[in-house]
Amino acid sequence: MDILVHESEQVVQNLEYRKGGMTYVDIPEMERIQRQAPATPTIVPGGSACNTAVGIAQLGGCARFIGKRGDDDMGEIFQQSLEDRGVEPHLMTSSLPTGQVLSLITPDAERTMLTHLGASADIKPEEVSADMFADSAIVHLEGYLLFDPELMTATLAAAKSAGTRISLDLASFTVVEQAKPILDDIVPAYVDILIANEDEAAAYTGFKDELQALDRLAASVETAVLKVGARGSFVHAGDRVHRIPPLKSGPAVDTTGAGDLWAAGFLFGLVNGYAIETCGRLASACGFEVCQVIGADIPAEGWIRIKDIVEE
Repeated sequence: MDILVHESEQVVQNLEYRKGGMTYVDIPEMERIQRQAPATPTIVPGGSACNTAVGIAQLGGCARFIGKRGDDDMGEIFQQSLEDRGVEPHLMTSSLPTGQVLSLITPDAERTMLTHLGASADIKPEEVSADMFADSAIVHLEGYLLFDPELMTATLAAAKSAGTRISLDLASFTVVEQAKPILDDIVPAYVDILIANEDEAAAYTGFKDELQALDRLAASVETAVLKVGARGSFVHAGDRVHRIPPLKSGPAVDTTGAGDLWAAGFLFGLVNGYAIETCGRLASACGFEVCQVIGADIPAEGWIRIKDIVEE
């Protein structure tokens, strides 16, 4: 579950967590920070891959979310929220509490994430099987799973043996910095679609130049995506580089879920055989709309505007 809190720039700096990054904390630390919040937090279903699955379902696609929840109220809310949004939940149950992410949103709409994995970190490699992915066109994995190399490798191997394409979102520059050695092994061995923003791409490739970073991202995958914020994105597919301009521009309210919903639009387009440019435009629309609300839950009117793009 996502716990969304608006905080001042000064408060986030005083916490000494890297702004814009992700840090693992325990529940008491989360509660301590929440007590300092100026307003009641907003609690919504979340998690990177979960947000992407919900986005695909809202676009009209078939989406399944595989994970583990706690045997608690948060877990019940999480499972019901997936079903309400059209996602098929494949959730195992743990004695640990349901995972939570505390997102500290500063006035510039940037979010700093403090994560307690709880039950989501209790999935064992032996609990993952190819049968889970047998009818999937694409299996999408969030980069945060890299912090559990054995589970990541088991999941990749199961998905590959099921004959699906595999998409990996690098998730955060802090993830890439800590998981660089395993990335160098698994990307060429398993990944078909690699998605990164500027900071993640620089951490992974060592290049700050956009086209150099994109070339390095694409070196061993079928499709590589480099997102460059308000300037749009680049997609390297086959032997072509596609420049995807931003579909809309305007101030962001909250960037929570922007990358996750971007991935939802892009992957939905790929599965449905859209041209790369159309996939990119759809992705940009999803990313824009989610930045206009608090959290990663795009309202109905936002989805109507997004779907209009598909019909153009």
